[in-house]
Amino acid sequence: MKNVVVVGSQWGDEGKGKIVDWLSSEADVVIRFQGGHNAGHTLVIDGKTYKLRLLPSGIVRKNKISIIGNGVVVNPWALLEEIEDIKKQGVEVNEENLYLSEAATLILPIHSELDSFREDNTKNTKIGTTRRGIGPAYEDKVGRRSIRLVDLSSEENLDTKLTILLEHHNSLRRGMGKKEYDKYKLKEDLLKIAPKILKYSKPIWKKIEEFKKLNKKILFEGAQGILLDVDHGTYPFVTSSNTVASSAATGSGCGINTINYILGITKAYTTRVGEGPFPTELKNDIGERLGERGKEFGTVTSRKRRCGWFDGVLVKQTIKTSGINGIALTKLDVLDEFDEIKICVEYDLNGKKIDYLPASSEKQFEVKPIYKSFKGWKSSTCGIKEFSELPKEAQHYINFIEEFIEAKISTISTSPERKDTILILDPFKS
Repeated sequence: MKNVVVVGSQWGDEGKGKIVDWLSSEADVVIRFQGGHNAGHTLVIDGKTYKLRLLPSGIVRKNKISIIGNGVVVNPWALLEEIEDIKKQGVEVNEENLYLSEAATLILPIHSELDSFREDNTKNTKIGTTRRGIGPAYEDKVGRRSIRLVDLSSEENLDTKLTILLEHHNSLRRGMGKKEYDKYKLKEDLLKIAPKILKYSKPIWKKIEEFKKLNKKILFEGAQGILLDVDHGTYPFVTSSNTVASSAATGSGCGINTINYILGITKAYTTRVGEGPFPTELKNDIGERLGERGKEFGTVTSRKRRCGWFDGVLVKQTIKTSGINGIALTKLDVLDEFDEIKICVEYDLNGKKIDYLPASSEKQFEVKPIYKSFKGWKSSTCGIKEFSELPKEAQHYINFIEEFIEAKISTISTSPERKDTILILDPFKS
């Protein structure tokens, strides 16, 4: 049996929800290992739609254990609200099927406020954050002043930690001309929800070791995409965590040898939400058509996504930086009506051809895509379940992608429905 990590190979929004749901039906344990409550995974099961932000996708299935790891930053109020929302849809959530790492860093109201203050400051470069406090919470974690879940179990300890935290934040707020934050109000609010959230607290590293001994199948569920990785993405237009597959180990508390297979979810074209470089972006009618056909609006934020042709250079790069074994190609059906389809195979940087995205943000904005063109198939692929039944032009397009990015295509998605999937290789068994 294999333990599988699922990551997005682009800028997120690749359709991880459907693929993770399909895999979670085989897994025993599903773990979120990074990010915050901005994931936006949409699952459609038996005609019923579930929209998850922080909860792992396994939560909607019976007899699965869902875990939020230490690498995730957790807004406790948002988590409790999401639990209540999912319960109203008939999903059972309790201490037996949901575990929360006692070492998880908490997102507090001061974090979301700081996020907004910075984004609204016209002197700053706009990063395009979701204003949910995720970045500032990670800053406090690295600065060793964060409030962690375990801190809620001791009022005295919490008081001391809040003093340290607010000494930093209130100095920032004063510098921005903002009102200082009231420690006692924040402590009161945290102690009020402490019993509700602490009941899910567990030493996750220990639990994972128990699952391994029992030979349980573990699915590690990533959020965002590799191009948003704080080290390997389009910095500074990135998220504040490591989104590459190796962070599944550090973000959950298990050894890297626990991971057996890495699946990269890859959209058949490219999208990006928010600010930052995007070499293949189409600011024309074709880009609009991709967005309309693909319903490219954020699940959580409702922000319109920027759209462009498939960037093979970037996907090949993320496959190398994340060690991806195979990809699940999603939203193929969105391309059904195009006469011509293109794939970026190189960049032009001031007259010089290059085969990678430079680390320099300035150069990332300067590169121009060099395309290879493909004839469109002009027929519906929606619902097709066998590769051989796809139009020949679609098969040619997919075969070229597989060869160019140097990774096997294990799955092809031909609609949002879970059943409309061409399974070539099962990640748990391949």
